[in-house]
Amino acid sequence: MKFQIRLPGSTANLGPGYDVLGLALGIHNHVTIRSGEGDGLRIHTTGPGCEELPTDGSNLFFTSALALAERLGASLPAIDAETQVNVPLARGLGSSSTAIVGGVVAANHLLGDQLSRSELLDIATEIEGHPDNVSPCLYGGFTVSTVSNGHVTCVRAEPTDKLKTVVVVPDFQLKTEEARSALPKQVTHADATFNVGRACVVTAAMLQGDLEALASAMEDRLHEPHRAHLIPHYDRVTWAGKEAGALGVALSGAGPTLFAFACEGERAIGEAMAHVWRNEGIESTVYTLPVDTDGTVIL
Repeated sequence: MKFQIRLPGSTANLGPGYDVLGLALGIHNHVTIRSGEGDGLRIHTTGPGCEELPTDGSNLFFTSALALAERLGASLPAIDAETQVNVPLARGLGSSSTAIVGGVVAANHLLGDQLSRSELLDIATEIEGHPDNVSPCLYGGFTVSTVSNGHVTCVRAEPTDKLKTVVVVPDFQLKTEEARSALPKQVTHADATFNVGRACVVTAAMLQGDLEALASAMEDRLHEPHRAHLIPHYDRVTWAGKEAGALGVALSGAGPTLFAFACEGERAIGEAMAHVWRNEGIESTVYTLPVDTDGTVIL
């Protein structure tokens, strides 16, 4: 059997929607699967940063595939996988989610597509620990997800075509573990209320295409203030984006990538943000990306 899987990168949180809101982006990793007789799991990866990834069964793609097979009480055939990595690694654009979703989708297909997409999301979330990136990677579009008793409830929608996205990816990594360790163990009711209200407005604005409401609600108090010190010149870069016309600027996931919404001039917004970093000796890459509405696709 031979098939290819296309997996979108994603941005999570969208400002105040910590671990809940996600958006699939038009930047994709591709995995070509060949299975046959024998045993063993082998992977060959090309793309930026691929030298950092393991090439044996310890690769996240394979550990995820094996987790699904174990859930089904089945054994995987021998697998050769070729991966083209386009989603930057350890930058807050859901690269680990593409590996996890790719693994569970590949294993499910190899084993006869026994599980539904909702069941695949439950397994992927269990592996990842939270659904905010795996949901948009699997479903595409804008997703709102919550977990109860091991089951993910995910509401998906497609944003208005007027909404543009910008991501500015700096030339340094920030591991999710480091970003999570910066968070406080407790928050005040005032900060929780601040975020709940804004996350609800962001959600309603995305569903209704109300860009003015979206722009009013992108602030966060649960994670960005505690992670900002991990991103050099964070305040100046975000200010530059807003001054250039962004509807809002936020950390993409745990960072260090910064994400912006716009209704026009997205390239100028990205360049304004990158200019601040460049003046401080930090190179970055600007992407203006469409929303991916397909999610994970077996080609």
